[in-house]
Amino acid sequence: MKKKIKVEIDRGSGFCRGVIRAIRKAERELSEADNLYCLGDIVHNSEEVSRLNRRGLQTIDHDQLKQLRNTTVLFRAHGEPPETYKIARENNINIIDASCNVVLGLQQKIKRAHEEYPDAQIVIFGKKGHAEVVGLEGQIGYSAIVVENEQDLSKLDFSRRIILFSQTTKSLNEFKSIVEHIKNRLQSGVDFQYYDTICRQVSNRIPELKEFAARYDMIVFVSGKNSSNGKVLFEVCRSVNPNTVFVSSIGDLEPQKIMQASSVGICGATSTPVWLMETIKENIENY
Repeated sequence: MKKKIKVEIDRGSGFCRGVIRAIRKAERELSEADNLYCLGDIVHNSEEVSRLNRRGLQTIDHDQLKQLRNTTVLFRAHGEPPETYKIARENNINIIDASCNVVLGLQQKIKRAHEEYPDAQIVIFGKKGHAEVVGLEGQIGYSAIVVENEQDLSKLDFSRRIILFSQTTKSLNEFKSIVEHIKNRLQSGVDFQYYDTICRQVSNRIPELKEFAARYDMIVFVSGKNSSNGKVLFEVCRSVNPNTVFVSSIGDLEPQKIMQASSVGICGATSTPVWLMETIKENIENY
């Protein structure tokens, strides 16, 4: 007789508010138009991007944006630097702006800090080249110093004022660690300001996710490979339950390995669609 595997989806997993807003804006436009351009992947999840592509969403890059004229383009939740808006205005492009309000707020904080302390080192704890980070750098003419880890702190001058911010989807513990390392290396009397600008939809999920991961024999963590918060939350699950696997689609599932478990918990990043987790659940239940 085939063993029945208990499979449950974490109710707290799925799109964050910013991603939900961007996708709703895209779907609303596509309900009235045959196609819509989106600057960059609307979400770091290839399955969801493919679903929207089939509805008419066309992903473009910044070079392609420069070639467009008299059309409509959606700006995703990650936020854009000022020059992107300038290009859109010059090319008579109608913008559907789905920039996340949390990200927009952070952009303004960085801009104000630079205006108030023009000689300070503006430091962003984040992933170099990530769309959100590029948008943040652009607010102050790309003069910010981006650090990804403790080793990158060698870029800083610890004899000068430092103002630290964080990409919204980074690990809170890693941010706190960076703060302590800077404090320890700062020269006496030098001013250091730091702002925890991590989105609470990411950080607040961590305690709940730890509790969820501990309840099952195996955790199937569903996320796009390029999702920054997906990497953070996957490590959270694995720290509690070593039997945690990372999958981006049904094709990544390993039936033989999963069938050894009596219970499987499915969870994901803030860029993971609920429909994808439900599809994976149904697939496992049919083993």
